[in-house]
Amino acid sequence: MPRHRTGPTAVLAALVAALAVLLGAPAAGAATPRNRVTHPQLDWAGSTIPSHERGNPRNHPVVPFVTQTPGMDVSAYQGDVDWTTAWNNGARFAYIKATESTTYTNPYFAQQYDGSYDVGMIRGAYHFATPDTSSGTAQADYFVDNGGGWSADGKTLPPALDIEYNPYGAECYGLSQSGMVGWISDFSNEVHARTGRYPVIYSTTDWWTTCTGNSSAFGADNPLWIASYTSTPGTLPAGWGYQTFWQYADSGTFPGDQDYFNGDYSQLQALADG
Repeated sequence: MPRHRTGPTAVLAALVAALAVLLGAPAAGAATPRNRVTHPQLDWAGSTIPSHERGNPRNHPVVPFVTQTPGMDVSAYQGDVDWTTAWNNGARFAYIKATESTTYTNPYFAQQYDGSYDVGMIRGAYHFATPDTSSGTAQADYFVDNGGGWSADGKTLPPALDIEYNPYGAECYGLSQSGMVGWISDFSNEVHARTGRYPVIYSTTDWWTTCTGNSSAFGADNPLWIASYTSTPGTLPAGWGYQTFWQYADSGTFPGDQDYFNGDYSQLQALADG
């Protein structure tokens, strides 16, 4: 039998394959891991919006309809936040990213969640949904177990679900409209069962219309947090007559995204009290 020689091309191919394994990439011919969450530190409320909704995601002149209470939302992307300065500049509430899928927790969560509370802000936690990686129930449990709880202390907002364009692939995560409604319902019901509060739902009207068929199923129980980087919140998804929170810009006076609560401070406290 002839002896096979290992030429330079074969050696190079072997080295490339070995390096790919070390870096976590699949070898040639191997199946790519399904629904892998690869950059959760770059996913936050609104991170996917500028590439899908082509308006300028910067500050716009805001036209409030009623008294608006200013606030902010942050994630690991902001790192350690100077909460005293944010408070002194007028922020009165904050939402902090706690989790994504069932594999990621924000490494800055304690500094952000406790720090905002310590300076006097009313704060809450949110979960970045990836409906193609696990069930709504599983992600709700992971969220509640890792910071997404609620207590009637007057300074804790209802937990929130961030459901928006998929940063990893198909816009609607490969789910049908009815499948997406079912996933959100499972998440919402599990959070309610675990905490006693239905979660706030963060989204855009465009994504909601495309991926849920503009479902009106959540307006009665779930407060709406609408993202709209224009001078008004615009047309809201079906089922909601008004927004509770409005994310109107991705930068401004405070670290992170800029938000308004649709009411005065006493109404914000009432929401926190349940």
